Amino acid sequence: MKAGYYMQDDYGNVTLVNVSGIYDEQPLFIDKLKKGGAGVIDAVSMTGTNGYCDDMAKENFREMMKEYPTKGIHFIDSGNFHYITKITTDQIKQPFSLVVFDHHTDMQQPLVNEMMSCGDWAGLVLDQNPNLKQLILIGPDATDISQIDAIRKDRLLTFSAEELKNGTAQRKSTDILSGVPFYISIDKDVLSTRFTETNWNQGDMTLDMLEHLLGIILSRETICGIDICGECQPDLPLPEYMKAEEKNERINHELADFIRSHISTYIPSASHSR
Repeated sequence: MKAGYYMQDDYGNVTLVNVSGIYDEQPLFIDKLKKGGAGVIDAVSMTGTNGYCDDMAKENFREMMKEYPTKGIHFIDSGNFHYITKITTDQIKQPFSLVVFDHHTDMQQPLVNEMMSCGDWAGLVLDQNPNLKQLILIGPDATDISQIDAIRKDRLLTFSAEELKNGTAQRKSTDILSGVPFYISIDKDVLSTRFTETNWNQGDMTLDMLEHLLGIILSRETICGIDICGECQPDLPLPEYMKAEEKNERINHELADFIRSHISTYIPSASHSR
């Protein structure tokens, strides 16, 4: 697929991973994806998934996602399930780099030993994935980045929210290693609440900034997969919930179409094909 040319109503490379049921509240978005051929993984009945992922849930996710290519665009529910990125990237059997847009580092020390969570998955990828060349983390506050305690920090490149604002991030861009495909993971909590509502505290990145940075990566690098998470708290008062869902449905659609229109090339799926 060449940059700037795509079939507007073809969503065959999009997969929806519905774990909490939150996407059921975005009918226009879901209907358009389904009509365009998007895949849907229904994991609503799965247990051991909310925030933490137990061993049985991990195996279930692996089995369910075998039918869908790593190289596509995956919507993976709220930030509580961001650990799905690790499950997906574990299937990439060649060197790759991981770009993470997130207001949080997701590199906390595990609170429950031997159980992956939404707060430590990125640190596990950084320290454990033998095929990872570099993890590029974009968006957390500098104070949070300074608290990262990882074994393989030599593979980590960070761009803090402060560096993005004051322009010093551009100088570090020369440290990005190329020559391998990139997997991109976006947690929408990196964005200001003007653009989306998530169930975690959020940064203040604008949508223009996110799309500008994405556009640079999508136009320059080979992409082996993309996922997007970040949905609202399901127990909000009804008026706030409806407003948040309307906002999230709109930005999910915007990001799906933006990414699809900018992807210049995909490598063959490193793990499987539909």
